[in-house]
Amino acid sequence: MICLTYGNTNTFLLGGKGAYLLIDTDFAGTLPAFYRALKSAGAGVRDIAYVLATHYHPDHVGLIPDLMKQGVKLILMDTQTQDVHFPDAIFARQPDLRWEPIDESGAVLLPCAESRAFLSDLGIAGGIVPTPSHSRDSVSVLLDCGDCFVGDLERRAVLPAYGEDAPVHRDWEKVMRAKPKRIFYAHGKVHTILALKS
Repeated sequence: MICLTYGNTNTFLLGGKGAYLLIDTDFAGTLPAFYRALKSAGAGVRDIAYVLATHYHPDHVGLIPDLMKQGVKLILMDTQTQDVHFPDAIFARQPDLRWEPIDESGAVLLPCAESRAFLSDLGIAGGIVPTPSHSRDSVSVLLDCGDCFVGDLERRAVLPAYGEDAPVHRDWEKVMRAKPKRIFYAHGKVHTILALKS
């Protein structure tokens, strides 16, 4: 796993069979910085087979159209189809970014229930689950090795501030069932090592 930080969003390269899966991108307009971060990691766009957004907020999907033009395939989860164009209106207010809406017709539409088999074919052991407490299209990537990529899921330290019935608790129950060893967030500190009770 390689963490790339070239703006405000941590993005992650997961190694598979000869190619990477990229989790999230940064804002539109950060492509040159992305190239530099890739080069520093010893990789290039040609090494990325797929890109997955943990959710379709502008700071997570800004480079997806650029990457798709270069042959990277977008994995669009079945729980995300209604929100793929959420960033369009936001980017439209900044015409200098030259945002082109994501063409979902070129995406691989993947049901969450089939994600484990799909990732296995890529050489990655784990699954993708809906964690919609941040936004209805949010997903988390939970690997069997204990690495969990949760996007903008609220941090565990603040969970006591939420009522017992808050949806965020159900999302964390899903993550904790994966027996995480490290939680990777999209912003701020890259990971938190969890001390789990046996």
